[in-house]
Amino acid sequence: MANFNIVVDGDQQWLLNCLSATLDPSHEVRSFAEASLDQASVQPGFGTALSKVAANRELPLGLRQISFCYHAAVLLKQFIKKHWHEGEEAFEHPAVSSDEKVVVRELLLLSLDDSHRKICTAVSMAVASIAAYDWPEDWPDLLPYLLKLINDQNNMNGVHGALRCLALLSVDLDDTVVPTLVPALFPCLLKIVSSPQVYDKYLRTKSLSIVYSCISMLGVMSGVYKTETSALIMPMIKPWMDQFSTILNHPVQSEDPDDWSIRTEVLKCLNQFVQNFPSLIESEFMIIVGPLWHTFMSSLGVYVRSSIEGTEDPYDDRYDSDGAEKSLDSFVIQLFEFLLTIVGSAKLITVIMNNVKELTYNTIGFLQITEQQVHTWSMDANQFVADEDDVTYSCRVSGALLLEEVVNSCGTEGICAIIDAAKRCFSESQREKDVGSAIWWRTREATLFALSSLSDQLLEAEDSELTRVGLGSLLEQVITEDSGLDVHQFPFLYSRIFSSVAKFSSVISHGVLEHFLFAAIKAIGMDVPPPVKVGACRALSELLPEMNKGIIQPHLMSLFSSLSELLSQASDETLHLVLETLQEAIKAGYELSASIEPVISPVVLNMWASHISDPFISIDAIEVLEALKNAPGCIRPLVSRVLPCVWPVLNQPQQQPDGLVAGSVDLVTMLLKNAPTDVVKTVYDACFDAVIQIVLQSDDHSEMQNATECLAAFISGGRQDVLAWGGDSGNTVRRLFDAASRLLDPNLESSGSLFVGSYILQLILHLPSQMAPHIRDLVAALLRRMRSAKIAGLRSSLLLIFARLVHLSAPNVGQFIDLLVTIPADGYDNSFVYLMSEWTKQQGEIQGAYQIKVTTTALALLLSSRHAELAKINVQGYLVQSAGITTRSKAKLTPDQWTVVPLPAKIMALLADALVEIQEQVGTGDNEQDSDWEEVEAEDGELDKDLMYSAGVTSFGRPSHEHLEAMAKTFDKDEEDSYEDDQLSAADPLNKINLANYLAEFFVNFSQSERQMFDHLFQSLTQDQRNAIQAIRTHEG
Repeated sequence: MANFNIVVDGDQQWLLNCLSATLDPSHEVRSFAEASLDQASVQPGFGTALSKVAANRELPLGLRQISFCYHAAVLLKQFIKKHWHEGEEAFEHPAVSSDEKVVVRELLLLSLDDSHRKICTAVSMAVASIAAYDWPEDWPDLLPYLLKLINDQNNMNGVHGALRCLALLSVDLDDTVVPTLVPALFPCLLKIVSSPQVYDKYLRTKSLSIVYSCISMLGVMSGVYKTETSALIMPMIKPWMDQFSTILNHPVQSEDPDDWSIRTEVLKCLNQFVQNFPSLIESEFMIIVGPLWHTFMSSLGVYVRSSIEGTEDPYDDRYDSDGAEKSLDSFVIQLFEFLLTIVGSAKLITVIMNNVKELTYNTIGFLQITEQQVHTWSMDANQFVADEDDVTYSCRVSGALLLEEVVNSCGTEGICAIIDAAKRCFSESQREKDVGSAIWWRTREATLFALSSLSDQLLEAEDSELTRVGLGSLLEQVITEDSGLDVHQFPFLYSRIFSSVAKFSSVISHGVLEHFLFAAIKAIGMDVPPPVKVGACRALSELLPEMNKGIIQPHLMSLFSSLSELLSQASDETLHLVLETLQEAIKAGYELSASIEPVISPVVLNMWASHISDPFISIDAIEVLEALKNAPGCIRPLVSRVLPCVWPVLNQPQQQPDGLVAGSVDLVTMLLKNAPTDVVKTVYDACFDAVIQIVLQSDDHSEMQNATECLAAFISGGRQDVLAWGGDSGNTVRRLFDAASRLLDPNLESSGSLFVGSYILQLILHLPSQMAPHIRDLVAALLRRMRSAKIAGLRSSLLLIFARLVHLSAPNVGQFIDLLVTIPADGYDNSFVYLMSEWTKQQGEIQGAYQIKVTTTALALLLSSRHAELAKINVQGYLVQSAGITTRSKAKLTPDQWTVVPLPAKIMALLADALVEIQEQVGTGDNEQDSDWEEVEAEDGELDKDLMYSAGVTSFGRPSHEHLEAMAKTFDKDEEDSYEDDQLSAADPLNKINLANYLAEFFVNFSQSERQMFDHLFQSLTQDQRNAIQAIRTHEG
């Protein structure tokens, strides 16, 4: 250990005194010291002074810990971030001089071998912070110095400091550093990992974490530099595989977190090798198969004793000095992740196929409920529901994912392995039960959990007769045998039985289903443990929609009574589950709804009001009320019950708790959906004025959004009658326009205007004569709002309005273009140029079947107009891809670059893209679905075959996944959209457009009537686009 002989001069003593004063009990003293340090931080030499304090080993340890562990980790790191590099976002003047940087770097390196770990860690963090800016260009001696420390077996403190520093550095490596770092560093790391007699597990584990980071980066690089990375990796594989094998070959140790940690890092490294270099590792992989299996099998025993039986310490929620988790759970989860990678690898799965039955059987053993989970879930039903619903990161979830991968990758063999493992586990649990084991039920519950997690795959296999055993009979045997158990003694098993019955209802006999349905209804009203009621609610939520209504009718009144009582007892997660169950019960008992509405509505309304700050619960409550509203004979009494609750809230919005006004408006909107005209008028009389005022006066964005949707619902439901209901139609129109004007204010934050598009659309569709005189002002306001919009969804909704206006202007589309040309736009020749620049960029991101129809067909109308302005405009074309790996620094220096193309060519390409996407949907869609192309085929049997000829990548950027999904909805003949605004758009005649037919007709007509223009634009398309269009032309020709 070096002795720096640093003299404590006056400045040093002042700094030490200040650092000490920051821990003084007196607030006044602490504040003065902190202010003094802040002022000193901008003086030359402050960084050097802090570094000298850290490096001065003659100081008392307590003072050095105060000065460095707290302040050098905070002050020095902040100092580096603010003053070291002028390109940093948080940079503040003055910058550290070059001379001071040299001194600080030298002092910090010399402090890495400090014997006190906290100080060493803090020094490493400071070194890593500087290295992010200076290494390797301005700090070429950093790596040689660290390697020197690592190789000095006589200075273990130096080894620790260097490894800690490299571990921090390795997290943020890029492709320029790794190729030179790995050849120099990996031999040193291999020496440490392979020398357990010299280096302890901590140092070996830290070495492996560095290997993991480097291999991860090499994996990223291999996509571009495959030859170079392969040449770099190839010599390392065998020696590292030998070491991995040695570490994994020993049995997993009980209550030894250091053993679990080093295995975890080995598994992480192996995972990266397999994921990124499967071909290279294949020849050496067999050497680790046996040791990996030993680790897997021996870890199960440790896990059972530690986590399931609770007789040993699993070190849950424990972390090492570097913040890394050291629990048994984290190790087992990593083990599952690596096994999942192997099973999912086409090259490596064959090595475990012979043991796939043992793999699945033992994996189910890991899925057992742990002692900690039993304790937590018994005390907190909300946590039980949350852990089940949210798929919380755990061994149960990781093991279930592994089983799913076994089924997906191994097919019939995987299915058979699961069934075989389930039978073995059931038999084993029965033997444990017979000998009086207290935890026999956990194996059975784990088996049902595993089967339920794979229900989709197992049911599909059962339907296709891939399995040799009847899944239904197997399950019935198990669940009927356990149905007579004491529900208080085995609550979690009962809960799993209920949910499993619901999952596999299609293969379970009606008699058994009815038994458990009635048992679930009975359990809801009994004094049983909360987990049982959770399972009963899950079962009822899924079984009620499927069961014969005549069978369940006699039991519904008692169920409604039990659920109403349960609502008062439930909270948070369980409340969500109860409301969901209540909703399904209402739908199942529509005939009884009129009699239960007076009982259910007040309870749910009260629940809604008391949980208004919880969006999930309040939405669930509204959905229950909506189910009641849709039941025969319930809408009018429900409206009469709701309006007195919301009227005072809406009329005095400033005096309400947070969320109550927005929630009340949402409730009113629900009442208006699909409501008879007389109900709409009743709601109008009570709420319309208040909703208008909220739009005009509120600054709360949630209130404005919900009020905007509510106004749209009023217009959609009342149409022209809305004007008469107010008495003074002119005043009503002015107020509607005032609301639109505020929502289109360009200075209003985008979130407040988010749903203005839907509102404006309803005004255009249902009040056309009132809107006509104001079109120019409307267009100008829409453009101003679009230019200031910060949310893509808002821009898309405004584009929809422009598209609808294009349709309204047909056949004189040119007049609408002329109108746009006369409206100025800063930075553009006119507003038409701006609009088309935005529209062509956004078209691929527009979502919603109706929205896609309207905007796509509007583009076709614009192109057909042949207006002279079209040819004058150039817009964004396609993304120019750059080769190589893009790091953060590169991304800042080289942003995305796009080509520029004429507007007609871009429109032609967008329309062709839509055509190609239609073909993709037909080619990959469900054969049972009726698509628009099947309608085309009905008109001409050959057209569909021709159009199927091509389907490929578009030229102007691939549309989003959401856009593709929306396109699929567009092509369903009997379309019933699920978007919130579908009920509002349903009245629009454009919603009836068959987009496939429309595009086919457009391209045929356009190619015939505008042959010269068509031929010119056709040449700018990709081959895929040309093929799609040519198929239509060839057929028509």
